[in-house]
Amino acid sequence: MTSVVVQFAAAISCLWLCSVVCVAQSGSSSSNTEDAIWLMESKLMATSNSSQLLMVPLTLIQGAASKGAVCLDGTLPGYHIHRGFGSGANRWLIQLEGGGWCNTRRNCVFRKTTRRGSSNHMEKVLAFTGILSNKANENPDFFNWNRVKLRYCDGASFTGDSEDQSSQLYYRGQRIWQVAMEELLSKGMQKADQALLSGCSAGGLASILHCDKFKGLLPGTTKVKCLSDAGLFMDAVDVSGGHSLRNMFQGVVTVQNLQKELSTTCTKHLDPTSCFFPQNLVSEIKTPMFLLNAAYDAWQVQESLAPPSADRTGSWKPCTSDHSRCNSSQIQFFQDFRSKMVNVVKSFSASTQNGLFINSCFAHCQSERQDTWFAPDSPKLNGKTVAESVGDWYFDRKAVKAIDCPYPCDKTCHNLIFK
Repeated sequence: MTSVVVQFAAAISCLWLCSVVCVAQSGSSSSNTEDAIWLMESKLMATSNSSQLLMVPLTLIQGAASKGAVCLDGTLPGYHIHRGFGSGANRWLIQLEGGGWCNTRRNCVFRKTTRRGSSNHMEKVLAFTGILSNKANENPDFFNWNRVKLRYCDGASFTGDSEDQSSQLYYRGQRIWQVAMEELLSKGMQKADQALLSGCSAGGLASILHCDKFKGLLPGTTKVKCLSDAGLFMDAVDVSGGHSLRNMFQGVVTVQNLQKELSTTCTKHLDPTSCFFPQNLVSEIKTPMFLLNAAYDAWQVQESLAPPSADRTGSWKPCTSDHSRCNSSQIQFFQDFRSKMVNVVKSFSASTQNGLFINSCFAHCQSERQDTWFAPDSPKLNGKTVAESVGDWYFDRKAVKAIDCPYPCDKTCHNLIFK
């Protein structure tokens, strides 16, 4: 079983040799776990052979401002695109970037000073790895597609459409989604014969929220499916008996006034916050969808199940940082969480068009990282890697309904350990 260790000091270049990565210390806010994982990946890229990495420049959407489609701070939204070739020339993969949410005016104001709220702070080039790689030996089914990473700078999973003039905040995720799709359609996506909308974390939630809309943009003859990676956020009880993630989502829905943007099918019988939770949405999606999730999702463990606000004494900190330090009652708490996740996807899984890969790992965003997507020691279920399973499902080679046995039976995991 592989562990990915997150800490400041250490030589990260050993990743491909010993599968141990050390980068950044995780903090207590909802985005710090994401930051730690992102820094891990950035350090990995910096120590890899640059000649072997596909570096793709940022493209800003020049006509977006006139349509009010701007980041939190009013700057232009952007994306990275690498063109398809050969058999993939008319196939399109759109990946929606993740990165948490802002749930108060104050942290939305702070978010404006980061890459998650302003294109002024976004990286000018990004490495395309995992599902975005252009190498057949790293990405066997999608390597030659048109591959796009849409940057995330609205703080609400590409869903809001309002503004806060007093704080100069623009909650325009829905408009960003729209102008980005319009631009990509004009660049050839309207002729796509195959398309896949994917996303990780907050982007995984966005791929659920926008899945049917994405299909509606394309010709009826286009094969369209959606992939949500680490987007199955659960409305779970935390270690204090509270609902930390529900409270956070309620803040996102309220501060960005999302009520009018959420599924009307859902809001007819549930409150708006409940309709921001994937568990209340996935079964009503008409477009074929694949849910890729770690049963003990590292972000949810740290920020939803046992965040500092629910763990006042810090008794859970060693366990949430390193699962091997959990006692039996803490492991049982995680097992109960896994059971809830498995129950939630039962009706979703009943549809023959949908796919599942839920492995019993302490991981997050397994399609973006090369080591968890497709590598010699990648995680596997039923003998298949994540990449092979997604490919089997997308191309209808085989039905994929893979749910792992509970921890600690899976020895192929690349578990995240934070120090």
